[in-house]
Amino acid sequence: MSRAAAPQHAYLRRRGRLTAAQARALDELTDRYLVDLPDTGIGADFWREVFGRDGPLAIETCFGNGAAVADLAKSHPTWNCLGVNIYRPGFGALMLACERDGLDNVRIADAEVLDFLHRLEPGTARRVSAFFPDPWPKKRHHKRRLVNAAFAEAVAACLVVGGTLHLATDWADYAAQMVDVLRAVPGLEGGVSARVERPVTAFEAKGRAGGRRVVDLTYRRVA
Repeated sequence: MSRAAAPQHAYLRRRGRLTAAQARALDELTDRYLVDLPDTGIGADFWREVFGRDGPLAIETCFGNGAAVADLAKSHPTWNCLGVNIYRPGFGALMLACERDGLDNVRIADAEVLDFLHRLEPGTARRVSAFFPDPWPKKRHHKRRLVNAAFAEAVAACLVVGGTLHLATDWADYAAQMVDVLRAVPGLEGGVSARVERPVTAFEAKGRAGGRRVVDLTYRRVA
């Protein structure tokens, strides 16, 4: 499967301000949860070493404060759950949640999503999700949106047959873009779906408060 050209700077690094608790987590828990990624060829053997076991790999991209990652890890204890982001306060928040709940099936990758997906060996992941990725609402910024042809092709390549992609957005034009982009990818089937089980994030709550309808999409790799 060929890779479509990726836009430069798919999204910008946002360091943000750390709380004291997040700073403490980064100082004390980074060695436990943050993954040192190789440049290429990241496959089953690598994840077996990282998690200390075999298990389905679930990748949560752009995970914000990590609530969805922690929730998935608690509800699927046999899964290996990986959050991929470049937002340090989010790292700290997720580490704190893992420490509080005693979660050992969570790891974090400090990487831009598309670059990370391109490093994975084909058929590596059981699930990929992107809940409320930055909508970049101004038309001139739409090229920065995460869900584009390059992202869709990379996800299709990294999923096992039967694996799923879950998306959610509260911007109608972004939902339409997602449908158009994913419809064009061979081997993926799906579309607008029922809400997948997940915690209500701050982004989702803000959108609902503003009167925007949340759209969920689910796709399955069939070939």
